[in-house]
Amino acid sequence: MTQLSIKNIKLAQRVYLILAALFICSLVVSNLIFQKFFTWDFFGIYTFEISVGILPYPITFLITDIISEVYGKKKANQVVTAGIFASFFSLLIVYVANHVPATEWSPVDNDLFTTVFGATAVAVFASMMAYLLAQYIDIHIFHFWKRLTKGKHLWLRNNFSTFLSQFVDTFTVLFLLCSFGKIEWSLFGGLLLSGFLFKVLVAAFDTPFLYAAVYGLRRKLGMKGSEEIGELLVNAPV
Repeated sequence: MTQLSIKNIKLAQRVYLILAALFICSLVVSNLIFQKFFTWDFFGIYTFEISVGILPYPITFLITDIISEVYGKKKANQVVTAGIFASFFSLLIVYVANHVPATEWSPVDNDLFTTVFGATAVAVFASMMAYLLAQYIDIHIFHFWKRLTKGKHLWLRNNFSTFLSQFVDTFTVLFLLCSFGKIEWSLFGGLLLSGFLFKVLVAAFDTPFLYAAVYGLRRKLGMKGSEEIGELLVNAPV
């Protein structure tokens, strides 16, 4: 294990905090904006019908893969747990805001606010169930492939872990939203296919960014091979 200097340990802590902040922000925002849907024509091959909430969500998987690779499984799981608390806290804030009566001159009245954010509770619950399954599956499979390949072939564990976890995530959240009556069952199949294919494309597209981030962090921190530095941060000075 590379012995990091105090300066590099503090740098690693700051980077970890930034990654965790981006992760939590992406997760919370995806839950708040999910009710808007759009279409995207992919070069005439396939037309996606997906929620805008899916746009920031793949970022969370990229970030957990970066943290898993550099900081280790334990630190990645800590970020996932923090995201759970942040999501439920945002749900509480939205719930309170929705029950506070608007003034007559408020640009956003009660009905409009409820239309936009009223389904947030269901969205957060559905997202959290999917999120719990998908993120922990992603981290577990990522480290399974890392052990199996002895730290080689980062592209393989990044994509293989994300493909399965993203399918679990998409299926679970749509199943719960349809079960609660927020989305018609007739749309389930199309949205599942569109959502999963979109996430697969994003996962493949973000592989170079994962390589760049991991390479940059390892080089900056003076790390060697595929080692992880999570344990060095446990008792390190803040």
